[in-house]
Amino acid sequence: MAVAFAMYSKIPMPRVTWNKENMKYCLCFFPLIGAAIGIADGLWFRLCSLLQWSDLLRASVLTVLPLIITGGIHMDGFLDTSDALASWQPAQEKLRILSDSHVGAFAVISAGGYLTLSLGILSQSRSNDMILIGAGFMLSRAWSGLGVVTLKKAKTSGLLHTFSDAAVNARVRTVMIIYIAAISAGIILLDPFRGLAESVVCALVFLYYRFMAYHKFGGITGDLAGFYVQISELAMAAAVILLSP
Repeated sequence: MAVAFAMYSKIPMPRVTWNKENMKYCLCFFPLIGAAIGIADGLWFRLCSLLQWSDLLRASVLTVLPLIITGGIHMDGFLDTSDALASWQPAQEKLRILSDSHVGAFAVISAGGYLTLSLGILSQSRSNDMILIGAGFMLSRAWSGLGVVTLKKAKTSGLLHTFSDAAVNARVRTVMIIYIAAISAGIILLDPFRGLAESVVCALVFLYYRFMAYHKFGGITGDLAGFYVQISELAMAAAVILLSP
């Protein structure tokens, strides 16, 4: 758990040696980082309600809280992937762009568009939306973790390959499926229509992610996994808000 939180969040953790023994189950705790984000969002929403702060202030912080908690690791992948996809280059060149430390114009444009859409969507959120939106942070990471241990890798190096190579794939896969089933069942019981829509949207974005990764890059990478997390969370939040009664 310490390795998972140290890698995928900025939440302080005890120092742990990153060896294969300590990393083999770390993906099992990946969705719990989503739970931390959901709890932080819920507490902020409650504070804004108590103090009667504006919808814009509430939505602005809700937009940036996931970036603060994760250190922007998934947004970094989203931006790199946006640059690579916009290049229209062969797969090997796209992979080179993913590893390029420079920021391209399309990454900046994509960041502006993403954050603006997120701000607009979250400005419409109400208290009965927050559990569904919070659950989405867990659900996206459960699907992403499942992808790490089941989908073809585009490279034989990098952090994603390291985590995948260290993981006990069969057990991690089982745990991710349990997460997905439990979270989906929970939100469907809470709100049958919107819960089902949110679960379906997350699964459909995962299918798009797989198709795009295989056809554009030859497999998944850590950056592409981050792209999936960001897109699925925005799509799920949109589904929850737009389908509100």
